[in-house]
Amino acid sequence: MTVLLTGFEPFDGGSINPSAEIARALDGHTIGGLRVTGRVYPVSMRRIAGAIAAALDETKPGMVVSLGLAGGEPAIRLERVGVNLADFPVADKYGALPKDLKLSPDGPDAFASTLPMREIHAALLQAGIPARLSNSAGTYLCNASLYLTGLMLKERGNGAGFGFIHLPYLPQQVAALLADPKADRDPDKHPSMSLDTMIRAVETAIAAAQSNATMVRAASRS
Repeated sequence: MTVLLTGFEPFDGGSINPSAEIARALDGHTIGGLRVTGRVYPVSMRRIAGAIAAALDETKPGMVVSLGLAGGEPAIRLERVGVNLADFPVADKYGALPKDLKLSPDGPDAFASTLPMREIHAALLQAGIPARLSNSAGTYLCNASLYLTGLMLKERGNGAGFGFIHLPYLPQQVAALLADPKADRDPDKHPSMSLDTMIRAVETAIAAAQSNATMVRAASRS
């Protein structure tokens, strides 16, 4: 079974995005018996739906784990709900700034992640990785990725588990912010996490989701 692991390209003037780095780093790896296929999405309202559709049609995944950056977040954040709304606080990489826009005019108000987020949360803490559950993925492209993935899987009749994970800044991103005279240079407002730890977090999340799915299948047969 294929795991589609997605991230986003750098944005907001940055030169790196940990979500893209992880998607590339784990592309082709096997985790819990599952082969990972990594893809990087554009930070574009106009292009995001097409990018998701192409990735789903190409990989026909049995699991989708989407990643994105949440600057200022001190821990791995496990998103449980994506809403049918694009209301951007800042423009995307190509200047679009939608307000009060439905992602799907006829779609449901929300899609809930179907990955076992509570079990993933427990596995991350057991592994010594800071993590928390979240009930709001915001209204930017990370939320759009979660919502549209759920919608398109449903439209395709694909029952793959899907969910979204927000990541902290990398240390080098915080260093760049603290060196920028135009940015808020209070280090207390810019926590970070190493790329190695974030990669281990994603590996742990995929393994936990697969383990839970295996237990559910075994219980259904007994």
